[in-house]
Amino acid sequence: MKFIDEASIDVIGGNGGNGSASFRREKFIPRGGPNGGDGGRGGSVWAVGDENINTLIDYRFTRKFVAPSGEHGMGSDCYGRAGKDIILRMPVGTIITDEKSGEVIADLSENGKKALVAAGGKGGLGNLHFKSPTNRAPRQFTLGEPGQARSLKLELKVLADVGLLGYPNAGKSTFITAVSNARPKIADYPFTTMSPHLGVVRIEQENSFVIADIPGLIEGAAEGAGLGHEFLRHLERTKLLLHIIDAMPFDGEDPIEKAHALVRELGKYSDTLLAKPRWVVVNKLDLVPAEDREELVKKLRDALCPDGRPFFAISAATREGTKEVVMAIAQFLDEQRRAERLKAEAERNPRFANTDEAAEEPAAETASEEVAGDKADSE
Repeated sequence: MKFIDEASIDVIGGNGGNGSASFRREKFIPRGGPNGGDGGRGGSVWAVGDENINTLIDYRFTRKFVAPSGEHGMGSDCYGRAGKDIILRMPVGTIITDEKSGEVIADLSENGKKALVAAGGKGGLGNLHFKSPTNRAPRQFTLGEPGQARSLKLELKVLADVGLLGYPNAGKSTFITAVSNARPKIADYPFTTMSPHLGVVRIEQENSFVIADIPGLIEGAAEGAGLGHEFLRHLERTKLLLHIIDAMPFDGEDPIEKAHALVRELGKYSDTLLAKPRWVVVNKLDLVPAEDREELVKKLRDALCPDGRPFFAISAATREGTKEVVMAIAQFLDEQRRAERLKAEAERNPRFANTDEAAEEPAAETASEEVAGDKADSE
């Protein structure tokens, strides 16, 4: 199935039914009075996150969704039946935006999360509501309100803890295969990976994280080279980026210059993405002669990690060094989750916000230094 991560649709809520102007007409009751019922509410359109759906492909073929209108009110105090709601099931991670205003309507970040995207119109009032001591035979009634109509943009951003970033053929797919349950296509030609892949890395029974592999990024992607920036949105939710670097590029280019070029492309796409923690992972050590490995690794470490950010040298094909990377990621994510829990607890109860703030200050300085270094690379 082709991976689809963008779509545009039109949603229209159902119209409310009209109220009724009716009077009792029964034998021996010549002046029965008003008995017109209200119109039914129009159906609404809801969006729901569903973890069993992976793409937005269904919304490429069906673009218009109209909820049923409510029934009109009737005599004998009969109210019109409400229109049935429409439920649109979308992948978890879908962001729904109003195309005209640019307003973010909903972020379906959890399975089962529900959002109203087009409200149905209210039903009109029957003449039953307008009777009074001075108006005993009202003929007034109101019309139902029209349903809400919207043009929506759907954008899927996969939910992952760690994102893989690198040039084509850097070994990203081999790495995610070595450490997780993902099984993407692997071949010795550029752009083998054409769509994002998610893999679950399980450390122990109750400790795991999700890693995302996206198609390779090349220099000039901002101008449309290769697959462009099309899939970088899937890294925006990640907590950590792994910059996979080919120690022995098949085209013979300098891996250091290629790494700096990729960082520049990352900066062109988003400063926020550039500011994320990014670790350097040099891959394909098995292709480097044993006598040259130590010198090459030192050269790459000095050139790519002068700020002291984590650096790993591995061979995903033989799984050499992959365990150390996985354990370091797990420790990093545990610390991130703990910090998030403490922050949430402090927001709920300010009495607990004390020593942790001081402990986080050096980390903030380090992060700012990393961002400054990244921006220097991109310039």
